[in-house]
Amino acid sequence: MKFGVQFFPSVSPQQKSARDYFTESLAIAEEAEKLGFTHGRTVEHYFERYGGFSPNPIVFLAALSQRTKTMRMVTGAVLPVFNNPLKLAGEIGMLDAISVGRADIGFARAFLPHEFRRFNISPNESQARFREGLEQVGLLLSQENVTHKGQFHSFENVTSLPRPTQTPRPKFWIAATQTQESFEFAARNGYALMTIPIGPIKPLVALYRKVWKECGHPGEGEIMIAFHMFCHKDGKAARDIAREPFEDYFRAVSESVSDWTSHKTVSKDYRDYDKSMEKMKASTLEGQIEGGGAWIGTPEEIKANIAGAFDKFGRFEHASIQVNFGTLDFAEAQRSMRLFASKVMPSFADQV
Repeated sequence: MKFGVQFFPSVSPQQKSARDYFTESLAIAEEAEKLGFTHGRTVEHYFERYGGFSPNPIVFLAALSQRTKTMRMVTGAVLPVFNNPLKLAGEIGMLDAISVGRADIGFARAFLPHEFRRFNISPNESQARFREGLEQVGLLLSQENVTHKGQFHSFENVTSLPRPTQTPRPKFWIAATQTQESFEFAARNGYALMTIPIGPIKPLVALYRKVWKECGHPGEGEIMIAFHMFCHKDGKAARDIAREPFEDYFRAVSESVSDWTSHKTVSKDYRDYDKSMEKMKASTLEGQIEGGGAWIGTPEEIKANIAGAFDKFGRFEHASIQVNFGTLDFAEAQRSMRLFASKVMPSFADQV
């Protein structure tokens, strides 16, 4: 199994400045590469403390690429619904060049009602905008003199610059969480899959592998799952230190998804999201540890969690872990990562 670090800012300017957040995150990611982590990943979100420090993941990853040599730069993920494909394709080409061919591009549909409202875009257009944007960006990166007439964006005889460093283009990942259609879509089109351990994802992971094989793609696909992680030599101390940052992270989630749970937002493109978001809002530290979504404890406890992860979620190749989640102290996050790298990661080096 390969381990990477992901950065999902969930702090307000009153809790931590953007300067401090990114200074700390870049330092963590730079050290992570030296410790054997294989990717750095960040999100695209807007306006509120849940993700709002990262409106453009490509900016952070471009900076990170200059502090690292081998680590993959993963968008986790860009949101076609809020981006012009011509602009997004050019930015991806830049990142691939600046990182010397280390860019992996994850795409997602977006799911926060306040973002749709502020961009004045209907959530009911989410699926259509996502698929059209993904197709157009893929064409612009892999071909020259591209013409495409879409429902939302159209262009004629366009060659996007800079051309990708990787040929024909960087690897594409699709973010999927709970709908069968999303997992099937990723597999049918030969895209890698990124997901989170919320809800019964094991049968969906199995479905992805099944559809991948049925479509005749080489291999068995590729899956990345995200986890919170805090490692400490003392199990009680691990929980005590991680509790407030972890719970504050989920308070930030709750604030941003409130329009789903209050039923102010209903959309055909987001079936049962009110139920899923209610479950996410109710997350507790102990519940997430028991359910396998949070790796928090001693090295031995975390090794047991990881060993049981395949049973809970199905087989996956990459674990993308949040090291400095929420308001967790920077020095504590560093110590946790170092202990995890030295005492946990070697036990899973040969597992897939």
